[in-house]
Amino acid sequence: MWSGYRTALVTGASSGLGRGLAAWFAVRGVRVYAVARRLEHLQTLRDEVATRGGVVEPVPLDVSDARATHERLQALERDSGGLDLVIANAGVSEPTPARKLSWPAVERILQVNVLGAAATLSAVLPSMVQRNRGHLVGVSSLAAFRGMPSWATYSASKAFLSTFLQGLRTDLVGTGLAVTTIHPGYVRTEMTADYGNLPMVMDPQDACERMAQAILRREPEFSFPLPAALMGRYLAMMPDAMLGWAMNAGWGTREPGDDP
Repeated sequence: MWSGYRTALVTGASSGLGRGLAAWFAVRGVRVYAVARRLEHLQTLRDEVATRGGVVEPVPLDVSDARATHERLQALERDSGGLDLVIANAGVSEPTPARKLSWPAVERILQVNVLGAAATLSAVLPSMVQRNRGHLVGVSSLAAFRGMPSWATYSASKAFLSTFLQGLRTDLVGTGLAVTTIHPGYVRTEMTADYGNLPMVMDPQDACERMAQAILRREPEFSFPLPAALMGRYLAMMPDAMLGWAMNAGWGTREPGDDP
C-alpha cells in the first residue's frame, strides 16, 4: 500500500479539512470511512472520489452524541477488519465572550470538540492496542496554545484535545501505535467565509497536503504555518492584560469549525 494504510476514518468529512483529507487518502488507495451529519455531502464526496479511482464509505453520524459515536465507531472498527488510521477532525466554533457567556454555546462546543473527539479516539484505541498497530490523529488548533478573548471555550476545547493526545502518545511509547496532534492556523473554508480578512489564511488544498504529509511522517505534533505557530507560542507567554489590550487594538481573532 502506497500510504501504508489499508483503511482510514475521518470525522467532519462533509466539508473543509475533513473532506479534503478524506479525498486525499482515498485517491491514494486507502478505503476511507467518511463521518459527518450531512449524508448528501458525503455521497457527493463518494461520487467525486470514485471518478478518481478512490473509495469513500459514507457514515452519517453526529459526533456531538458521544455515546452513539463511541458505539457506532466500535462496530465500524470491528466490521471493517480494523482501522489503520483514525482522524478526529470534526469541530465547531463560535464566540463565547465572558460578559455575554451563553451556556448553550459552551455546551455545543464541548459536545463536539471534547466529547465527540474523545469518543472517536476511545472507540478504536483498544483494538489498535491489541493489534499493536494503528495511527490516531487529532486536528486541534493554534488556539489551543492559550485562552483567547471571546473564544475561551473553543481554545479550551482544543487544549483538551492536544493534552489528551499528548498523554496517549506518552502511554504508547515503545508500541506499534502512532499518535499525531495537528495545530492548523486559519484555513479558507465555508466556515470562515463570513469572518472577513484573516491573518495568514491558507488555501484548504495546501493545508490538507501539509497535514497529510505530516501524518505519513507519523509526526508527534505538527503546527503550521510556521509564522502563525510562532505567534501562537508568543501569545501563550503574553500577560493577560497585554493580550487584552492587543485584541482591543485590532488583533481580533476568529476560529473555523468543521461539520461534526
